[in-house]
Amino acid sequence: MPFPKGYEWLGAIGPLPKVVREALALHGTKEFPGGADNPVIMGWAREITKDVVAAYGGDEIPWCGLLAAVVIHRAGYPVISSPLWAANWAKFGAKSHQAGLGDILVFKRPGGGGHVGFYIAEDESAYHVLGGNQSDAVTITRIAKTRCTAIRRPYFKIGQPASVKPYQVKAGGKLSTNEA
Repeated sequence: MPFPKGYEWLGAIGPLPKVVREALALHGTKEFPGGADNPVIMGWAREITKDVVAAYGGDEIPWCGLLAAVVIHRAGYPVISSPLWAANWAKFGAKSHQAGLGDILVFKRPGGGGHVGFYIAEDESAYHVLGGNQSDAVTITRIAKTRCTAIRRPYFKIGQPASVKPYQVKAGGKLSTNEA
């Protein structure tokens, strides 16, 4: 599996949590500009439930929650109700006080709304988040730790992989202020 630039170290830490493997497989997926919809993103809605299909009419609608839902579904976990609403992901799994690889992070957005993505690493002031609808694509983006409202860890069926722990990296790239 190719790893995003700057995150190649993920290949050397041992088995990755399923959610990280599934999310990395979607890294680079982008919205189509204008009125066209990326059929890959639209297909994710069909994978989840009829309610999600009915609520998700196009890739111009914020889709961070949709990415979280398809990743969680593909990793074998139950998807929360109303997964398109980022704040609802604060109900997933177990509460954690320290983020670790693959945890779901929920953020508040300036001016209202929220964002959701998966913890990859952190620097002194930001989490490095693998998520959807980050610059209209699935990317790893730096988001201020002060914006985080919930850290949620999947319930592991067999045992938590040793790679589920915090990872410190150097700050690099700009800090996101709006993940759309």
